[in-house]
Amino acid sequence: MLKLQETFPQPIKFFDARFDRVELENELTEAFQRTLTSGSYILGSEVENFEKNFAAYCNRKHCLSVGNGLDALHIILRAMGIGPGDEVLVPAHTFIASWLAVSYAGATPVPVDVCPQTFNMDADRIKSAITTRTKAIMPVHLYGQPADMHAINAIAKEYGLKVIEDAAQAHGALYHGEKAGSLSDAAAFSFYPTKNLGALGDGGAIVTSDDALAMEIRLLRNYGSVKKYHYDTQGFNSRLDEMQAAFLSAKLKHLDKWNRKRHQLALRYMDRLDQSKITVPMILASTNPVWHLFVVQVKNRDQIQRQLSEQNIHTLIHYPIPPSLTKAYESLNYPISDFPVTQKVVRDILSLPMGIHLSLEMVDYVADHLNQLVNN
Repeated sequence: MLKLQETFPQPIKFFDARFDRVELENELTEAFQRTLTSGSYILGSEVENFEKNFAAYCNRKHCLSVGNGLDALHIILRAMGIGPGDEVLVPAHTFIASWLAVSYAGATPVPVDVCPQTFNMDADRIKSAITTRTKAIMPVHLYGQPADMHAINAIAKEYGLKVIEDAAQAHGALYHGEKAGSLSDAAAFSFYPTKNLGALGDGGAIVTSDDALAMEIRLLRNYGSVKKYHYDTQGFNSRLDEMQAAFLSAKLKHLDKWNRKRHQLALRYMDRLDQSKITVPMILASTNPVWHLFVVQVKNRDQIQRQLSEQNIHTLIHYPIPPSLTKAYESLNYPISDFPVTQKVVRDILSLPMGIHLSLEMVDYVADHLNQLVNN
């Protein structure tokens, strides 16, 4: 280990949304001017162009953009006819949007504990959670690490279930060489500004190769209509606007480059961190994660987080409270003791700074200070 650097010239931010804007200032300005002068701001050529390119990027036949990632999940469920009386299997440890989408559809989220190595839904625990009311499995590619989709799809086929990928954190991730989003009946993405592919506002998308499902999604996102004032179903108002589509088209060209930098930073963390005291993420041979987040596990997490903050190192916790323990879902009465891995994970996890705003020197600074703290 190099000699510990006592100070850094500036705070090490967890994320800096301005960084890619500065890098792409000319491209984003051009996209803004092009959209501004077009006079078309909803479901126009910018949306059409982005949908075409993102579908191709994900190796899917269709991309239907929507207002945000939660809407993407919700609309998929509705389009599949999943609703009251049905159950959908979800990870016990995830962002609450995965659960909310199921609830919005009128169905019940049923949690499955996660793998300690990847934090993703544990395929070995899925069968015991399936009932006669189960209609779908919704794995989350959490932190940009693909879930075990071969095993999940095999179980779904055996039981006649739909599979929906929550790929909100996994833009460009690979599983056995296949893109996240191409590994299920349909997949949902978020373009929240902190994502690997983030808009300058909110946004989301659904990708699928199912023609009938795509048509139903197209109806549902736009009031239940594809022809103005002709309504075929009771739909929603959830559409990616032209300006955000133009920005996303500009950024999509750089996504793989940015993901490669994240991978470089993740490898640097793993090389630098004291793995006798710090549990780092596992990279499975079958996957190529995109490191939306770099999440470690440490003892005395809360104290260490405070001490890192005192060194101007910003960290977060993704996520400190599992959905089952929130007030929103207390009525479902899922005891945390039924999910021992999740119970440990939420106690120990710490998200270190990750993003293209970081340099290798910043990663070294974070790692060296964390090493010092865990060895005190």
